[in-house]
Amino acid sequence: MKKDFRPRLKNNVKKAYLNLIKKENRVLVIGDLHEPFCLDGYLQFCKDTYAKYNLNKVVFIGDVIDNHYSSYHETDSDGMGGGEELELAIKKISKWYKAFPKADVLLGNHDIIISRKAQTGSIPSKWIKSYKEVLETPKWNFVHKMEVDNVAYLHGIGSKAHIRSVKDMQSTVQGHHHTEIYTMWKVGANAKVFGMQTGCGINKDSYAMVYGRWFPKPAIGCGVVIGGKVAFNELMDL
Repeated sequence: MKKDFRPRLKNNVKKAYLNLIKKENRVLVIGDLHEPFCLDGYLQFCKDTYAKYNLNKVVFIGDVIDNHYSSYHETDSDGMGGGEELELAIKKISKWYKAFPKADVLLGNHDIIISRKAQTGSIPSKWIKSYKEVLETPKWNFVHKMEVDNVAYLHGIGSKAHIRSVKDMQSTVQGHHHTEIYTMWKVGANAKVFGMQTGCGINKDSYAMVYGRWFPKPAIGCGVVIGGKVAFNELMDL
């Protein structure tokens, strides 16, 4: 009876296999969604990237919801009302939650619009539901800033990632700037750090994005950070 043939891995093939199975944080960084105004296909792109690189951790870089109806800027008078927009956003976010039920979610400037307005109205925080309650995502962890493998993750209002990483001398991943997608390394005598702008997943043709009509084209993509030492961007084919 013939024995099963089991080829042995060796050389670079073996190294690649061992890299894939070793225990380390392999992070998918998902760009700004601005639901319900996210680009069709961006979810599948992120799911494919997660599988392609055998990733095991997910970070949403902020602005998962747009809150256009309550913006501090001019809103579209022909757009959806608050209740309608929120319900549609929750419905669309449910698909992200199904795909990535455990995730860390950075709070972006659009995410916090409602809580800011509550403060303006002197409404005590006890009256306000948590983000996970409103968005129906009980296993998501909403934070303003976090670290994984000594890499800082934040939404990134203000300085861009390559500037902040050098200023803090800490590798930094940010979103917020829809037209920026890059990973830039700075190397010193005794240290090296990177700054990553993740790009985004917005639909530039939606009425909520009309404020950016004169900006460069949005950079649709996401980020990958492995063990805090390998970092690169994936761009979506459009």
